[in-house]
Amino acid sequence: MIHVIATIGIKEGKRSEFVAIFKENVKNVVREKGCVEYRPTIDASTDISAQGRDDNVVIIIEKWESLEDLMTHLSAPHMLSYREKVKDFVGEVSLKVLEDA
Repeated sequence: MIHVIATIGIKEGKRSEFVAIFKENVKNVVREKGCVEYRPTIDASTDISAQGRDDNVVIIIEKWESLEDLMTHLSAPHMLSYREKVKDFVGEVSLKVLEDA
């Protein structure tokens, strides 16, 4: 199992637009071979002192059956289209690709 945590910095005031476009693409991604989970998340409002909050960040949580499935996903036509639609909303992106310990 491959786990992916993608942290996406969103330009000020553009988070709602970004999330709407992202969610529209989810229906395409979950039909891909090997997709187990694919969802956008944002910081929850809590009183937990260790939690950092940033209203301009969306964290994508993904699970894939294999690294090969993830690699195929990255070049899928709907992903290329999605990236074009959100390119003006996105700032810094970081990615963690993980496997079970």
